[in-house]
Amino acid sequence: MTSLNLWPARALAWRDDPARGRVAGWMGRAGLLTTFMAGSLLAGHGAMAQVPAPTTPPPASPAPVDCSKNPNPYVNYPCLDAYLGDNIFDRFINYYKLEWGESGPPADPNAPPGRIDGWPATPQTTPPMPFTEWPYGGATSVGVTRSGSVDSPLMAAIANTSIGHFLNDTGIQIYGWVDPGFNFSSNTLRKPGGNFPVAYAYIPNTVQLDQAVIYIDRLPDTVQTDHIDWGFRLSAIYGENYRYTTSYGLASYQLLKYNAVNGYDFPMLYGEVYIPYVLHGLDLRAGRYISVPDIEAQLAPNNYMYTHSLTYSYDNYTNEGLIGTLFLTKNLSVQAGIEFGTEATFTNAWNTVANPNPNSAALANPLYPGGRFPKDPGAVPSFTLCARYTWNDGHDDINPCANGINGGQWGYNNLQWYGFTYYHKFNDHWHLSYEFYDEHENGVPNLKNPAVQALNAALGPDGGTPFGSPFISHNNPGEAFCNNSSAIRCNAYAIGTTAYLNYSPEPLDNFSFRPEIYYDPQGQRTGVPATYWEVSLGWQHWFSPQVEMRPEVGYYRSNGANAFNGGTKNYTVIGAGDVILHF
Repeated sequence: MTSLNLWPARALAWRDDPARGRVAGWMGRAGLLTTFMAGSLLAGHGAMAQVPAPTTPPPASPAPVDCSKNPNPYVNYPCLDAYLGDNIFDRFINYYKLEWGESGPPADPNAPPGRIDGWPATPQTTPPMPFTEWPYGGATSVGVTRSGSVDSPLMAAIANTSIGHFLNDTGIQIYGWVDPGFNFSSNTLRKPGGNFPVAYAYIPNTVQLDQAVIYIDRLPDTVQTDHIDWGFRLSAIYGENYRYTTSYGLASYQLLKYNAVNGYDFPMLYGEVYIPYVLHGLDLRAGRYISVPDIEAQLAPNNYMYTHSLTYSYDNYTNEGLIGTLFLTKNLSVQAGIEFGTEATFTNAWNTVANPNPNSAALANPLYPGGRFPKDPGAVPSFTLCARYTWNDGHDDINPCANGINGGQWGYNNLQWYGFTYYHKFNDHWHLSYEFYDEHENGVPNLKNPAVQALNAALGPDGGTPFGSPFISHNNPGEAFCNNSSAIRCNAYAIGTTAYLNYSPEPLDNFSFRPEIYYDPQGQRTGVPATYWEVSLGWQHWFSPQVEMRPEVGYYRSNGANAFNGGTKNYTVIGAGDVILHF
């Protein structure tokens, strides 16, 4: 049997990585390679080959461990394999039993350091928080991440198999979670979207599969400083939440053609290289990745609460491209990226299609009068530029950012995002996460204009544009209620600000209070011009590092218009919750 090397998670990027902790057996390979190369050189150089190589006596075998008296791996770590057993199914179940009621996995006393010496202090623990380091997207957390560091019952179960040996040696892991949820709502419109504009509780008064997720990944080792390391992530999601990660052009037919309640997506598909020699570390990520920054994320374990703020619900979600994260000092880092818009695949870039409804005497189309138009005008080269500063004691962290910046032309979700996040730790029980942003799109069709109204009446939502029929049948990008009805287009913007005030009385419980204001004056994001505000209260209780429940209750209000229950109410009350089961 192969022993497992486990230690509590030090840091994983919150938006990208559920914070867990397990280390693979990666040490010792460099020594074996050096010995092999030395032997080859001696054998291939005549006289040198006749000089006997010095011999080193093999290390003494460790004394057998007596697990009969105290087999608890939290007390006697070498007994871990004896506790788990030999059968894969038994090991899987026994690992859940082992961690039940605990606030972390058993710690391997011989594990290497989990962070660079002198790096800013780790501010939180998981449980009960969804992260350990203050989160930032677009990179594996630099200075605090080891390969194979995710605490996974599945990886523990297969650790003594040949596949487990291979994965353990390479630092590759397979893990994920299942997340069912429910809600009770004052909305009586019992159909898909009846809770709109509240997201992540799409259908009122129902039980649903929010997400079933699997990751196959390798986290680059960003603690070591003596070699270039690599990583990757392949992810898949299935459930109701696919609609919030969908990128136009990547399996988007489920949402945009059929409006399927449940569907699949691949929110993260990227490769990564970590170069420790450049200043204090450089991480390069290429592919599809979660956009930066935010205090919330699409993946369930990365959030305090089950539902999301409106600020996050109408935000940037994913980018495709290349992003680099450079630590100028241990406290200060910068990020720069080049991408193809937001929620847009690179296959849409510069792709044009025939306009099925060009300008004609029968139906004027001043929006797109020509014979062809771009499939997605927002799928163009864009840039991201962010910075991050963390204080030495880890109590404060600020992240200003500009994400998905280009000409800002109306696209599938071509949001020009400017904002910042801020984190503050008051003490070991209280901390605050805060976010503010301004986002906009330019040249959005004006729903008050008679010509635009005629196109929509004749052709359906977004009529006569790249986002109308026959290209998109459901969930079309929003148009705007502009101030001037004579204008064909206008610039639409939204301002969002939200916070999470968190109180953790003990290691397996946290309470979150979420106030929010969301200003959508043209209704381009929510569909109804209004100023929204909400207050929500949630409780996160962990039965173990692998099982968590998150009940909550929230009150939402729209000032200036009726935005809830299909446009008949200006408020709603929603009680909701979920259970996250990791594997």
